[in-house]
Amino acid sequence: MSPALAALPSTLGSFSLTKHAYERMTTRSISRTAIEAALEFGRCVEIRGAQIFAIGRKEVEKYRRDGVDLREFEGTQVVVTASGAVMTVYRNSDFRSLRTRRRRSFRR
Repeated sequence: MSPALAALPSTLGSFSLTKHAYERMTTRSISRTAIEAALEFGRCVEIRGAQIFAIGRKEVEKYRRDGVDLREFEGTQVVVTASGAVMTVYRNSDFRSLRTRRRRSFRR
């Protein structure tokens, strides 16, 4: 384990960060500011017991009108556990997996 990882504080800013999330944050060059922006301004979707906060094109446009520039964070996604810890962070511009799926209704 790297010395930087060993010295990781249990909380980073106003959110708790797992060691896995810290590793992903550093290797993927995702800043603490990007995580904070996703948690504050991103859409929230609950999938398999975790919450995913994501900043997409719609959020960038919506908050641009309010004077908040989120362009550099577009595509940032943050996965938060049920206990509130940030589990992992990544960039992905494909938001199809975040859509709520409708159940099929079979007619007989």
